[in-house]
Amino acid sequence: MADAVHARQKRVVLGVSGSIAAYKAADLASQLVKAGIDVYPVLTPDAARFIQPATLRALTGHPCPVDIFEEPIPGEIGHIWLAQHCDLIAVVPASMSIMAKLAHGIADDMLTGTVMASSSPVLFAPGMNSLMWSHPATQKNLSTLADYGYYFIEPTSGRLACRTVGVGKMADVPVIYDAILELLSKGERWLGRSVLVTAGPTREPIDPVRYLSNKSSGKMGYALAEAARLRGANVTLVSGPTSLRVPGGIRHIPVETAEESYQATLSHASESDLIVAAAAVADYRPKAFSEQKIKKSGTPTSLELEETKDIIAAVAAARRPGQILVGFSAETERLLENAAAKRLSKGLDWIVANDITQQGAGFDVDTNIVTLIGPKDQQIALPLMSKHDVADRILDLVWPD
Repeated sequence: MADAVHARQKRVVLGVSGSIAAYKAADLASQLVKAGIDVYPVLTPDAARFIQPATLRALTGHPCPVDIFEEPIPGEIGHIWLAQHCDLIAVVPASMSIMAKLAHGIADDMLTGTVMASSSPVLFAPGMNSLMWSHPATQKNLSTLADYGYYFIEPTSGRLACRTVGVGKMADVPVIYDAILELLSKGERWLGRSVLVTAGPTREPIDPVRYLSNKSSGKMGYALAEAARLRGANVTLVSGPTSLRVPGGIRHIPVETAEESYQATLSHASESDLIVAAAAVADYRPKAFSEQKIKKSGTPTSLELEETKDIIAAVAAARRPGQILVGFSAETERLLENAAAKRLSKGLDWIVANDITQQGAGFDVDTNIVTLIGPKDQQIALPLMSKHDVADRILDLVWPD
């Protein structure tokens, strides 16, 4: 787990909405209090059917209001005081209903009123039935809330209260605890830093229906962008085509081809303090584009290719003093030798090498196994771990606080 916060005591509003996972909020509240965080609990009326206000009041030492007209702070308007005096609002669990209300600006209880009146970071830990989670309305609301700059901890797959198995189970309490401490402890130290991340594949068109591409899912790059955002950085994500949801509070620049990625990356590189090139940009593209679909002719057809521009090398050539450049090297042989040579030839500070033939380290999986190669040829090998954990370790190493 992340280290407890040792600066001035932080204040977290712990909002609990109507989901069976509401009982887990008691465990989370207890852990946060033990970490030295001042926790102010708030229940929605539906949540009060799952867990009693007295439970959270006893664990936190603060009143646990439900109705927006309650006055947990004598002489103060409850939801306004909470909104203006907290460092973070964590909605755990976040039901389909609470997210729908907040996405559409409905503030009819103490929790929604507090969120709507606050400029502090807001973290959601959704928990619901898998069909409710995948419903288009929920996904649209998630997108809207992400546009507002709110943070999310994705639900996991597991056995649900309805006795089915699927995605919708609220993330485990230790994961939520770590995310809260991450937002509280690292936001100030990374505040004002600008981070540029490239992610995903590119598509190089052959004709109107075909293109050259690769197996990159963008998961590693998106995890890096989210990890930097959680630390309080201003993040720009230049991304090729993926099926991933863009994390909240991130400036997203979608691109298709290597040339578009080159232009977008170079146009934002000068303003960035840290540049992490995790995209799998095509090395080659068709030399000519056919305006019409190429038909089968019964005879072999050749496709002439030309090299694309070297994006990270161009960024390195134009770098300003103080910038940190990090690249990636996906290899199938001589991992460390090839990656080290690439770091030097591109002019990078660090390179993240991974053998994509290893199980759990290839494209389109949620885990990775990497070795970081940095200044003075130092090598730091990381074991198999989630790409989100890898992202945190990378940021810790290449740009320590």
